Amino acid sequence: MKKAAQVVSLLLSCYVFAQNNTKVLVGGTLIDGYGSTPIKNSVIIIEDDKIKEVGTINTLEIPENAEVISTEGMSVLPGLWDMHVHTKLVGHSNYGYWDKVYQPLWKDVIMPASVQQLLMAGVTSARDLGAPLEASIAVRDAVNNGDIPGATLYVSGPFIQHKPYPGTENSRWGVNSPEDGRRKVKKLATAGVDVIKLIDHDQMTMDEVRAVVDEAHKNNLKVVAHSHRPEEIRRGLEVGVDCFEHTGLSSAPRYPDDVMTLIKERTADMSQGPLFWCPTVEVLYNFEYNRDNLEFVDDDSWHLGLPDSVIVDIKNSVQHPDRLPYFQLMPSRKPTLETKINQLLDAGVVLMIGTDSGIPMKFHSQSTWHELDVWVNEFGIDPMYAIRGATYWPSLWMGVADEVGTVTPGKYADIIAVKGDVLRYISLLQDVDIVIKHGKRYK
Repeated sequence: MKKAAQVVSLLLSCYVFAQNNTKVLVGGTLIDGYGSTPIKNSVIIIEDDKIKEVGTINTLEIPENAEVISTEGMSVLPGLWDMHVHTKLVGHSNYGYWDKVYQPLWKDVIMPASVQQLLMAGVTSARDLGAPLEASIAVRDAVNNGDIPGATLYVSGPFIQHKPYPGTENSRWGVNSPEDGRRKVKKLATAGVDVIKLIDHDQMTMDEVRAVVDEAHKNNLKVVAHSHRPEEIRRGLEVGVDCFEHTGLSSAPRYPDDVMTLIKERTADMSQGPLFWCPTVEVLYNFEYNRDNLEFVDDDSWHLGLPDSVIVDIKNSVQHPDRLPYFQLMPSRKPTLETKINQLLDAGVVLMIGTDSGIPMKFHSQSTWHELDVWVNEFGIDPMYAIRGATYWPSLWMGVADEVGTVTPGKYADIIAVKGDVLRYISLLQDVDIVIKHGKRYK
C-alpha cells in the first residue's frame, strides 16, 4: 500500500511538472530590448510559451519543479529578427540555374532548411521577402503550427513590380495598370500575406505605384520597397512606403541632396511615426574579404536540413566569387556604405537589421550576426542601437510588439543567450548557446 502511494505521489509530481512546464533562466546579464541598463544576475521565469516574471536573484523566488537553466556569464536577450531574408535561396551563386533546378524543392526542402538554420543562429523571427505565394504561406504556417522548427516568418509572397524577369514569374508579379496593381495586392491580401514587397517601382507609372500602396494600406498591410535607385526612394516617400531596403546598386558616393531633403521632411513628420530602413550593407562591405577567404564556406552550420547533393552544388558554385557578375561592382560600392549609413542616421531614420540572406555567398546561419558585426565594429554604431534594430524595432514595425521583441512578462518567450558580453563583443552572436522560442528550448 505504501509503495502504491509512493508511485501515485511520483506520478502526481510528474504530472504537476508537465502541467507547469516552467523554465527559469538564472544568473545572466539581461539586455531586454528596450535599450535601458542591462540587468545583472537576472532571473526570467517562463511558463508554457510565455514569460511570467522578470527580475533578479534577489527579487524573484525560483518556483518548485521548475527546470533551471543557468545563464551565468552569459548575455541574455530577445530572440533576434532578420528583416530581409530569402528562404527560397541558400547562397548559390547562379540565380537562373537555382530557379530552374531547385524550384520544385523550395517548399518542402529548401525553405524549411532555411528557417531552421535561422532559428539555430538565434533568429526567432524573420521577414521573408520574395517567394512563390503558396510556398510562402505553407512554410510560414508549418512553422506557426509547430510542424517544422524555424524562425517565425512574416511573408510577402511574390514581389510586385513593372515586369517580372524571365523565368521568375512565380516569385514576381508584373503590374500593367493601376487596376491590375490593386487586383494583385488584393489577391496577396486574400491569401494571407503579412506584407507587400515593391521593387523597380521607378519603372511603373506613379498611378500604378500609388494604387499598389493604397490598396495594401486598405488591407492593413505595410509596404516594403527597394531603394536601390534615387527615384525609387523619391516615389516611395511620395506614396507612403513603410520601409526601405538596401543602400543602392551604384557606386555614387552618397544619396543626392534632394533625396536627403525628402527623407528629413519625412522624419520630421512624426504624425506618421518613424521612417524605417534596412540597409543590408554587410554583403557588400565584406565581399572582398569573403572573396579572398572562403573559410566561411567550410562552416557546416549552413548544411542543416539540406541534401548532400545540394550542399555540393552550392559549394561548387561559390568557388570563384571573383568571377560572379553579381559582385563585380562591389569594390567600388564599399566606400559609399558608411557614408550612406551616416546620412540616414543623421536624418533620423530608424535602421533595422536585414541581410538579404540567401543571396550568393550569404548563408542563413551566418548573415544576421555578420550584419550586426559590420554595424558595430566597422561603422561604429552603438551596440545597443544595433541590438534594438534586431529586436524591439522589428517587432514594432511588424505590429507584434505586444507579443515579442523584448523580454517582458506576458510576451512570448523568444529568448537567446550567449557566453560573454555582447555589448562589448557583438561577434559573440556567431555562436548562440541557448535558443528558446515560444517557451520551447531548441538549443
